[in-house]
Amino acid sequence: MSARPRIAVTTSARSGWRIFPLVALNVWLAGGRAVRWGTGRAADLATVDGLVIGGGDDISPTLYGGEIRAEVRLDPARDALERRLAEEALGRGIPVLGICRGAQMLNVALGGTLHADAYATYPGSRRYRTILPRRRVRACAGTLLEGITERAEMQVNALHSQAVDRLGTGLRVAAEDEGGMIQAIERPGPPFALGVQWHPEHLFYQRAQRRLFAALAQAASGRAVTAAPA
Repeated sequence: MSARPRIAVTTSARSGWRIFPLVALNVWLAGGRAVRWGTGRAADLATVDGLVIGGGDDISPTLYGGEIRAEVRLDPARDALERRLAEEALGRGIPVLGICRGAQMLNVALGGTLHADAYATYPGSRRYRTILPRRRVRACAGTLLEGITERAEMQVNALHSQAVDRLGTGLRVAAEDEGGMIQAIERPGPPFALGVQWHPEHLFYQRAQRRLFAALAQAASGRAVTAAPA
C-alpha cells in the first residue's frame, strides 16, 4: 500500500479521548491512518477513504420508533451526526465498519430497528460487561465476516445493551450468539459495510479481530474484499 487510506473514526464526546487512540492503533496496524470525528468537529466525507462508527451511548429510540428508557444515556447530537455519515458514506461508496453502537447505527441508517433492551428479548444470551473475550459468537456460513476472520466461531467481548431487531435494507445477519441475538451484520455487496456488536479494538491480540480493520483499510484503499463461498 503506497499511501495509507485516511479513516474517520466517530467517538463519544464523553469517552472518545481514551477510546480513539486504541482504535487509531488498530487502524494503523491495518495500514490506515485514523482521524477523530465527533460532535463539534469537522466531519467531511470528501476528505476520507473509510469510516469507523465507534461505540458508546445507546441510540435514541426516536430514530427507529422505539420507546425511550429512563435509565439509559443518550446523545441526540451524535445520533444525528452518525446517521448522516452512515447514509452518505454508503451512498458515496465509502466503506464502513460499525463497532457496537456503530453496528446498530448502520442498521438504523438503513431503515432497520433495534431491541432497546436486548437481554429482555433474548433471555438465552448471557449479559457480560467486560472488554475480555467472554462471549462466544458464530459467524454465519458464507458471510463476509467468516471470510475475513477465517473463523466459524469467535470469543469476543460484550458491553452492549441494545441489539439489532429488524434488519435495514440490503443487510444480512453475519453472526449470532448462543441465545440467538444478532452479533454482526453486513452488506453482501459493495460498498463494504460490516457491523459487529463487540469491540475488536480491545482484542488486537487476536488475529481474527485485527483482520476486521485490515478489511476496512483494504476496501478503503480501493481493493475489493470478497465474501467466502456460500
